[in-house]
Amino acid sequence: MDGSRLDRLKRLTREQWDRHGRQGPLEGLRISCETAPTGPIHTVYDPSFCVVLQGAKTSRLGDRAFRYDAGKCLIASLEVPIRAEITEAAPGAPYLAFALTLDPATVADLILGQGSLPMEPGMPSPALAVHPLTEELIGPLERLLALPARPQDIPVLAPMIRREIVWRLLTGPQGAALRQIGLADSRMSRIGRAIAWIRDHFAEPLSIERLSGLAGMSPATFHRHFKAATAMTPVQFQKSLRLQEARRLLLSDGADVARVGFAIGYESPSQFSREYRRLFGAPPGRDGAQIRREIRAPASLRL
Repeated sequence: MDGSRLDRLKRLTREQWDRHGRQGPLEGLRISCETAPTGPIHTVYDPSFCVVLQGAKTSRLGDRAFRYDAGKCLIASLEVPIRAEITEAAPGAPYLAFALTLDPATVADLILGQGSLPMEPGMPSPALAVHPLTEELIGPLERLLALPARPQDIPVLAPMIRREIVWRLLTGPQGAALRQIGLADSRMSRIGRAIAWIRDHFAEPLSIERLSGLAGMSPATFHRHFKAATAMTPVQFQKSLRLQEARRLLLSDGADVARVGFAIGYESPSQFSREYRRLFGAPPGRDGAQIRREIRAPASLRL
């Protein structure tokens, strides 16, 4: 890839950060700029497309690690809980990246317009995938990032440019991962229905029979496909969502640890404390107090 074009993308992104911060005038576009490496960041990735322009980041999905640095992009094709770290950043060379949410309806519309579809693989691809940024993507990304200089153009041109970006992704090396977002009956889409149920009912007891029914699969097939996509079992996935919600609740000053545990579905306070410490490295009470003392602007909690 042409380094000068990557530099232009970096300049445009930094201009947006300096003028607007994380959330600029373009809907669905988020910018991250960090001047130092971070510790573990626990969060949930939405279906999205991330480009790193400077520095490096590692995102962990279950037991899989995905590293992406300057000139690389990451596709998240499902809503998944992850643990991430910015590994390369310095005051003179900050970590700089932007992420764009992906609309499944746009993906589906463009797939239908192709006229023919590639065969879906026997197993879902992992929900995260890293690829080099292609030359074909540079042009529409430059035009999208330049739009805030002419705000009157945004309502008309932004949807068209975003559609072009999705098309370039579909026809590039990232296409296989992206097609899974738009195919209504793809295995990944069916796993996504089960994930949505877990997200909305994470405090309730988990039923593999219910989840496999939502996905239209046998329990054994569902379990196998779920783990292939998320690198976690459904129980591990639910636990990760529960504990991330617990951490959010503990940010409220004076939150009672036992009450938080019950709120997210734990009947045993000792089990809640044990599993919380295993994920976050400290018991819930101490971790919540530490976060409240050291809370900082969450500029990198997402892609």
